[in-house]
Amino acid sequence: MTERAAFSGGRTGAASFTWGQRAIWEAIERTRPDDHYFNFGRVLPLGARPASVSSALWALGRLVERHESLRTLVADGGQSLRASGELSVRTGDDPQALLAELAATPFDYADEWPLRAGLVLSETGEVTHLVLVFCHLAADGLGAEQAIRDLRLLLLRGGAPASRPPQPMDIARWQGSAAGRRVAADAAAYWEDAHRRIPPTMFHVPSGAGESPPVWRASLRSPAVDLAAQRIAVRHGTSTSTVLLTAVTALVSEMTGHETVAMLPIVGNRFRADTRTAVTTMSQEGLFVLDVEKVRFDELLSLAGPAALRAYRSAYHDPADRSAALERVAADRGTVVHPWCCFNDMRFADNPVYRDEALIRRALGESTLSWPMSQDQLNCRFCVHLSGTMDVSVTADTRWLSKPDMERFLHGLETMLVEAALR
Repeated sequence: MTERAAFSGGRTGAASFTWGQRAIWEAIERTRPDDHYFNFGRVLPLGARPASVSSALWALGRLVERHESLRTLVADGGQSLRASGELSVRTGDDPQALLAELAATPFDYADEWPLRAGLVLSETGEVTHLVLVFCHLAADGLGAEQAIRDLRLLLLRGGAPASRPPQPMDIARWQGSAAGRRVAADAAAYWEDAHRRIPPTMFHVPSGAGESPPVWRASLRSPAVDLAAQRIAVRHGTSTSTVLLTAVTALVSEMTGHETVAMLPIVGNRFRADTRTAVTTMSQEGLFVLDVEKVRFDELLSLAGPAALRAYRSAYHDPADRSAALERVAADRGTVVHPWCCFNDMRFADNPVYRDEALIRRALGESTLSWPMSQDQLNCRFCVHLSGTMDVSVTADTRWLSKPDMERFLHGLETMLVEAALR
């Protein structure tokens, strides 16, 4: 069954894409027709306070009114904001099944609202869960979390905070201002300078014909990785994200033979206070460059901190400037230069605790590996994802990294971190 959530949000207008929208749009275009890869969702359980269908539909309508990204379509290569409409809302009896159903197909970016919603109903017809699936043009992971917080407040209190975060059209206009162009110029200079010294690409030797379909994901659920990363992070006064980025970089060097490794970490770009609560897509690739050579892991970690800060600053950039810089580098070097090697830490908390050695050793026998996904297209050759507290995955094009090598990479990551933690 399908319900309707009406909204009437105010202004309309058109603007160029924000930098974050442009970055994900380019990735979507490279991944079609498998661009449902970028769909992602959230489930909001209502627990002991179920809602009526009418109140849930009211809250969804007010959410779309509050956040313009949720009623923004793609038109003429940019964003087109609509004032009013209706959101189709599916109903079901299982939140995970409804989430999978809503996320299974690509969005129609020009004609479909960039939010899909569902209500999970009890036997008495009350809403026990709300299910949201976002088009990545409308939100990134942090933006989706803010949308869920606002939706919860709408249901519990009948309203969201009075202050409104900046909207995508506002962000696009700032990015086109003199202040925005100064930020863009600094980032572009870093991208160009770094691309003049990094290898042309990371996974440069084809592994063979590849699988059918060619793109696969290997996922390792490893308590040992989590515990070891925490122990190392506390010991060195850093984050587990930096520990894992450094370890992944070292393994890429080991597998490819490159002594200088370039990774593209996905950065949230919410360092400015006024964008912290924005429901839009701010995340972009940064450029992390590390000269690995033959140093110990703890020595490499000390070099990684400053390199990570440079990567985070470079992530807030204009993709058009980045493309122009890379074209100049390609012309000068006589070859295209692009790492095609990503790192995406999707966790929201990073609070390491010093873990006992015996606990880490016991956890080594608890790891499990699975192959949860395969498809034809990917916008990268190699991407490491961190999710939850114990899950690390590799999504790769098997024409460049075979399935056995993906499996070896994940187990090698676990071994490297455990050895470093226990050293």
